[in-house]
Amino acid sequence: MKVDPVSILLKKDFDISAKFLFISGNEITLIQSIKRLIIEKYQEQSNASLEYIEDISGVYNGAGLFEDKKIFLVKSINGLNENSLSNFRKTSDLIVFIQENSPKIKKIKNIFVKDKDSCVVDCYELKKEDKIKIINGLLSSSDLKIEKNLYWFLVEKLSNKFGFLKDSLEKILQLNPKDINLTNIKKLLSIDEAGKDKLYFSILNKNSEIIRNYKEKILTSADVGEFYYFCKFFCQLIIESQNKDEYKNRIPAYLFKEKKFLIDIYECFNLHKRILLLNLLSSTEKALRKENGLSLIFGLRFLLSIKKIATS
Repeated sequence: MKVDPVSILLKKDFDISAKFLFISGNEITLIQSIKRLIIEKYQEQSNASLEYIEDISGVYNGAGLFEDKKIFLVKSINGLNENSLSNFRKTSDLIVFIQENSPKIKKIKNIFVKDKDSCVVDCYELKKEDKIKIINGLLSSSDLKIEKNLYWFLVEKLSNKFGFLKDSLEKILQLNPKDINLTNIKKLLSIDEAGKDKLYFSILNKNSEIIRNYKEKILTSADVGEFYYFCKFFCQLIIESQNKDEYKNRIPAYLFKEKKFLIDIYECFNLHKRILLLNLLSSTEKALRKENGLSLIFGLRFLLSIKKIATS
């Protein structure tokens, strides 16, 4: 069967009744955290010793009835199949396999998924709902209440990797409760929100770079609104200029370093693209009035839409 790793992280009394445990995925910090929690829990319940072995052939199943229980941490899946697992079903030991995702483990993982004595834990980067559960759990256990804006800021900005998210939250929890506010948290987590206008000058970069820069700079719905009006200024400059000379003359003097980039962007827009850009601004303005603010993801889509029009 499969078990949600977040449920293991949050449930202090989770039960380890499986004989075989298969931990896989591509999120190393979560894999290591799950491994540590399960081993510590099993040792607490049974006083088991931990033994590292290369593959399942190194597991000894001839222990006597009154000998100490063991946890075998198996490095490789070599020689692993249904028959080899069956040889160890009657032992009182826990056998743990840890494998990062790869095509070669798919067949092996299916064996554990279907096996009644096995438990599979898939560890990937945290989804938004996972982060909410973890943040709620840690806040609840510390009896800490934080304001709504700060809460959603943490949900959006904390890492999707569990180890980094946990480290950041622990730093926050060490603060005096009266010092836990948005300004101090940004400083503590070294988040730089300056230069929102500079995001416009990144629209010809790779999407991955645009997304990374956006997440570093845009932290709240207020930031989205401020960022939108920066972009709107540059978009209107393109739409309203009749030719390149007029456009060049309308570029503010303080943007002399960005002037070449702005001219290059202007040359990407023919009449058809200007119409598309105008429609994009119009639809965004309607959404802004309707929602009385813009969500963080809306602002990112707006920026990527400008790039799509410019480069299409």
